[in-house]
This record gives sequence, C-alpha cells and structure tokens, in this order.
Amino acid sequence: METNQDELKAHLMATNELFKALAEQHAQLKKQLETIESKPHLTLGDEDYEHQIKKQKLRLKDQMNEILSQYKAQKVA
Repeated sequence: METNQDELKAHLMATNELFKALAEQHAQLKKQLETIESKPHLTLGDEDYEHQIKKQKLRLKDQMNEILSQYKAQKVA
C-alpha cells in the first residue's frame, strides 16, 4: 500500500504544480525544523519559531493529503 502511495506522490510531483510547490515548502520547513532541533538549548524565541514551523508543516501536509484524496476520487469515478 505504501508503495502505491509513494508512486502516487511521485506522479503528482511530476504532474501537479500545486502539489509540487506544497511538497517543496514542506521539505524546506522540515530542514528548518531540523536546524532548530539540533541546537543544544532552545530560547523562548526558538521554541515559538519551532511551534510555528510545525503548524505550517501540518497545514501543508493537510493540503497535500487533500490533493491526494481528490486525485484518488477522480481515478475511482
């Protein structure tokens, strides 16, 4: 099942500009989050920024999942 999901994501990355842009933003935020989390000590500002990034990542993932669901529904219909 996961292979099909990965194949679908790869297909959408190649054919759907919105999905591709969302995935690229998600990857960029993931890198920023890894940078923050690699610090030995976080300031309050770092913690706030970390929280903001996590919320943005979740919103992007929700949007990507919505596109995946719509694509699957079109294929079934």
